[in-house]
Amino acid sequence: MSVINTEILPFKATAYKNGEFIEVSDADLKGKWSVVAFYPADFTFVCPTELEDLADHYAEFQKLGVEVYSVSTDTHFSHKAWHDTSAAIGKIKYAMIGDPTHQISKNFDVLRPAGLADRGTFIIDPQGVIQGVEITAEGIGRDASETLRKVKAALYVASHPGEVCPAKWKEGAKTLAPSLDLVGKI
Repeated sequence: MSVINTEILPFKATAYKNGEFIEVSDADLKGKWSVVAFYPADFTFVCPTELEDLADHYAEFQKLGVEVYSVSTDTHFSHKAWHDTSAAIGKIKYAMIGDPTHQISKNFDVLRPAGLADRGTFIIDPQGVIQGVEITAEGIGRDASETLRKVKAALYVASHPGEVCPAKWKEGAKTLAPSLDLVGKI
């Protein structure tokens, strides 16, 4: 089932962020753009490289008014322990949400039968509607710069009705205005 253009479902969970445990809910993802990055498990191999990459780009997301959240089916306690023991994870300033009940992973349709989340990235608009989804297999790591590019495209499309961003679009590049005149000419 596609979750594109659907509103996020209600959830409430505990996260680890900047040395504290905090409560996070679906309401926190509304009112601003958000990126939610699900990953299989703490203390693994590809996951820390992806989360460190997001941490390295976090300031760029923040400049755009975008909040980042990571989610796994581990607990917030595990997130803290990983943050305290891994140099890569120690860079993280965004919320690391624990989903031991699997509610959030089920809501986003990324829960595997084994109880771990798939590698799923979701771009969510201020109304809580999912505008972008990327899901990769276990061994395929994601690229935060590509997520950032997609966020910029989503922000552009949202603020420029009637325009769309073509493949490989970068900020400042030419967009398209779909019309009958363009049919068969691209």
